[in-house]
Amino acid sequence: MKAFAIARLELLIARRNMWVATSVILMALFTFVLTLAGGAPTGTLGADPLTVAATSVTTLSVYLIPLIGLLLSFDAIAGEAERGTLALGLTYPLSRREILLGKFAAHLAVLAFAVAIGLLVMVGLILWRHGSAGLSPERPLKLFATSLALGASFLGIGYFVSALVRRSAVASGIVILIWLVCIVLYDLGLLGILIADEGGTFTRDVFPWLLAANPADAFRLINMPAETVSVLSSDLGAAGSVVGTGMALASLMLWPLLTLFAAWLVFRRLEP
Repeated sequence: MKAFAIARLELLIARRNMWVATSVILMALFTFVLTLAGGAPTGTLGADPLTVAATSVTTLSVYLIPLIGLLLSFDAIAGEAERGTLALGLTYPLSRREILLGKFAAHLAVLAFAVAIGLLVMVGLILWRHGSAGLSPERPLKLFATSLALGASFLGIGYFVSALVRRSAVASGIVILIWLVCIVLYDLGLLGILIADEGGTFTRDVFPWLLAANPADAFRLINMPAETVSVLSSDLGAAGSVVGTGMALASLMLWPLLTLFAAWLVFRRLEP
């Protein structure tokens, strides 16, 4: 398939540009620190060390994986258009759908490798400090799969932005703004409305669905343990019970499809 040739080329470019090494180092380093720091109170509190570590890694992933996804993808189309290589690539017998899918496969592979290394570091530290008793692969595997879905969502957003603009510098500024809005400001806005609503209609009927609509928050709802959610926020716990894991999972799975489709619609109309 022609898309595999594009994917192979993108992997070589990512390795040359140090994106693979940077992504792996970031995930491994932060996972190492958070697993060690998060495992400190497990002995006194009697908490499951895997649950504590997975909660810490979930919090890390919400911030880091979308950022890596956007940084991998913002230059994918705008950068090539700016350098003139996009016009050359389109002279070959490749459809724009194949080009986009090839880039997506390569960048998702980089994300998968980085997330896998981070989770292996987490599991390795738990085995070293606490042994294998009660250690189940279910939680790391769920965290791995949902992390890829979260990363794929922001890869699609990055391609969409990259196809809309002609300069990579502009695309980089837009994706950083998107990351700030989706990961930080969105939740702060919801929190402000919750405080003003004081348990009213918005809190009961609207807030849970707005929370699930954000892929980062849907990722949290799926991976944060119920007991942790209830401690962090009663409103978040109520949202989880109203929306349910199934709806949050559907939202997280739908985002990559919608963003990739939107990116393809813009890309196919782009004049190189």
